[in-house]
Amino acid sequence: MKPLPIRGRGAAEDPPNRFVPISMESDDRSPDDPLPRTRFFRDDSRSIIAYNDSPDVGFNASINPYRGCEHGCAYCLAGDTPILMANGTLKELRDVRPGDEIYGTEKGSHYRYFVRTRVLAHWKVYRPVFRILLADGTRLLAGDNHRFLTWRGWKFVTGSEQGANRRPHLTTNDRMLGPGQFASTPQHSQSYQQGYLCGVIRGDGHLRAYRYAREGRSHENQYRFRLALVDEQALDRASDYLRAIDVETQRFVFKEQKNGRRRMVAIRTSSRENFVRIGAAIRWPQRPSLEWSLGFLAGIFDAEGSYSHGVLRIVNTDSEIIQRTVAALDRLGFDHCVEKRANGRCRPLSAVRVRRGLSEHLRFFHSTDPAIHRKRNIEGKAIKSTSDLRVMSVEPLGTLWPLYDITTRTGDFIADGVVSHNCYARPTHEYLGLSAGLDFETRIFVKEDAPELLRRELSSKRWKPQLVALSGVTDPYQPVERRLRITRRCLEVLAETRNPTAIITKNHLVTRDIDPLGQLREYGAIAVSLSVTSLDRELQRVMEPRTSTPERRLDAIRKLASAGIPAGVMVAPVIPGLTDHEMPDILAAAAEAGATRAAFIMLRLPWSVAPLFEAWLERHFPERKEKVLNRLRDLSDGKLYKAQFGRRQRGEGPFAKQLEQMFEIGCNRFGLARSPPPLSTTHFRRPSLGGQLSLFDVG
Repeated sequence: MKPLPIRGRGAAEDPPNRFVPISMESDDRSPDDPLPRTRFFRDDSRSIIAYNDSPDVGFNASINPYRGCEHGCAYCLAGDTPILMANGTLKELRDVRPGDEIYGTEKGSHYRYFVRTRVLAHWKVYRPVFRILLADGTRLLAGDNHRFLTWRGWKFVTGSEQGANRRPHLTTNDRMLGPGQFASTPQHSQSYQQGYLCGVIRGDGHLRAYRYAREGRSHENQYRFRLALVDEQALDRASDYLRAIDVETQRFVFKEQKNGRRRMVAIRTSSRENFVRIGAAIRWPQRPSLEWSLGFLAGIFDAEGSYSHGVLRIVNTDSEIIQRTVAALDRLGFDHCVEKRANGRCRPLSAVRVRRGLSEHLRFFHSTDPAIHRKRNIEGKAIKSTSDLRVMSVEPLGTLWPLYDITTRTGDFIADGVVSHNCYARPTHEYLGLSAGLDFETRIFVKEDAPELLRRELSSKRWKPQLVALSGVTDPYQPVERRLRITRRCLEVLAETRNPTAIITKNHLVTRDIDPLGQLREYGAIAVSLSVTSLDRELQRVMEPRTSTPERRLDAIRKLASAGIPAGVMVAPVIPGLTDHEMPDILAAAAEAGATRAAFIMLRLPWSVAPLFEAWLERHFPERKEKVLNRLRDLSDGKLYKAQFGRRQRGEGPFAKQLEQMFEIGCNRFGLARSPPPLSTTHFRRPSLGGQLSLFDVG
């Protein structure tokens, strides 16, 4: 028998989790159960305030009493900032893309260490730009809300010692943490290419002519060139550079992998003309140019260099090669030494070692640009630096600038030699090993001691009063809140401390808490927004089951406004081809109810939410499915969703501009502000730790 359709839920299935290949077996839900029951689980997190640096939201701190939701509703740097990639190379921030592997950091017992991490999102915004100058010459262009890691912790670019903008911020002589300013990557000019060929071929190649007599002939000469290496990246580069001087080579397996030794591949040619051209290309120049020296160091490092245990060496028995290596390092200002090693041969080994630690080693890699990425691995190395990373000045440039940022798994990245911080809700359930589908609606994690945790965190001297959002991820007034009252008790703590608070909800239950909201209003510390998706009750019923009806949401705005509590409307999510035409009517109804401000957000379909929404359209609006999906693709360059901050909530293109204009006209017509009221931190008072409430049993 065909399973009955799921009723009262936004999702009808549990798609696979993106992060862990597991499936949960439940004793209270069968696959064909049309009314799956909600279960609650205890969330034993020991903190309640979460932080973010997203440019798309108006807060840095938020409280999330619940993870999952029964409602069932389907900062930045200049673009040319060099980012340290996981292969040791540099890439400008504007060119970094989701999926790229880069270096982030991880805190150990004594130091922070380099770790590889992946880029999860990349976005662009226009913001006022500030120029940060460091003592070593590093110049960073960043927005005011961007954060950098200093020896005293994370600090914003700007801030103040008192008032609403009080927060840790950069000041003169703050010391940033990182390896120090990155060197520029060289242009692979003709001179650089000749230097590289000289280094790699003289270091590890075979170039020789054999002359001998044969019967019936006076003599016959044989010409041999071969370059055999473990890493084919260097062979690829050498082949390309040889091809640029009209030398074609053949590739072959020189040695198979055997007895723990790695496989070696080689290139070769036996042509006399090629032999002559190669000989001319690797001839020692009388006056080597800077580009030749850079290329030579890259080539000799690929051939005879190593980097392990924090030691960078170039080893050879040829005294001429050692002398040329030393001369090139001197020219570039590297601190080095030459070590002699007795190896039982007539020609002893000499090792040129580059000193002064990781900062100099990175400068060597970036300024010379060797081809072999394996030799540039710094994973697990401590972040130490001899560079002077003191902040000399932070200056506003007085202009808007296109700024970029990324999200990584580690929460940070290395931007021009300093550690930089990077900056919603179904996908978060996947971090718990669950699905973003029905699990999100029926497996709710409850922070039952959230009020006590909040009191503890606000009582800490480390807490700097700032706007706290309720909630940053899921609705704080979902059905279970009526019984558990966790949001209510958090509000009581916030009212006691007079900490500025912002709430966004789609539930009339917020009116239950008008009394603590009123206490916050007395100190200019509260703003509430009701989310209204549609005024069509039938559409709302299938789109947002278990939420308050449109009439009840407008009534909540009316009651809040009557109590003097600043109330606004969030037209969200706007679904093109389905609800977008309702925007003027929603703005009019909200203004009539007493709303004083408005905002809107386009439908977002991150990761596993997209197939859930497509299935929802197929179930409820099959005739509109393609229209809606095509409109969404028009907003995101042909994709259903783009994760870039600064564009993910509005989209781009003609249709996005049309919605922006519709919103602007509606706000102007009905007298709605487009930004939240400024909230005050001046009346904040730290709470006492006594009198904690008992916990609720959520079973």
